[in-house]
Amino acid sequence: MARKDKTGEAEQTPRITPGKAKNAVKVVRVLAPSVLPVVAPYAAQAAAYARDGYDRLRARRLGIAVDQLGEYTGRGAAMHARINGLRSAVGELAESAERTEDDLRFATRSASTLDKLATAVRAAERMPTARRRAAHRAVAEELDIVEAGLLARLGVVQ
Repeated sequence: MARKDKTGEAEQTPRITPGKAKNAVKVVRVLAPSVLPVVAPYAAQAAAYARDGYDRLRARRLGIAVDQLGEYTGRGAAMHARINGLRSAVGELAESAERTEDDLRFATRSASTLDKLATAVRAAERMPTARRRAAHRAVAEELDIVEAGLLARLGVVQ
């Protein structure tokens, strides 16, 4: 029950008091040995489901398969995934039966650029936050250029 102070307003009594906390600890000490073996497998299974869902979410965001998550870690994981995706697309363009000499030159130039960008992203991992973000922005701009060129060669965008 709330007490009233001098102004007539009710004072709030704390919900958790030292006595209530001691009683809760005593109850947990008595019940834990019997409840823990029953609850632990369900808790472990729930944790495994949560981890699996989180891994699937991360993989979907990166645009990769779940089993490839170990390859893309760190702050530049999304950049590495994007670079490798572009690298495979450029490789497919170079191996296409309908390629031209211009397509081959573009593929060679792009592969070289993508190698340099991957190195830049790896180097940015050890940079301070502001410099790393600036490096990632610069890499993203270069990747946009390579993507635009690739899409134009594939006839998707004019």
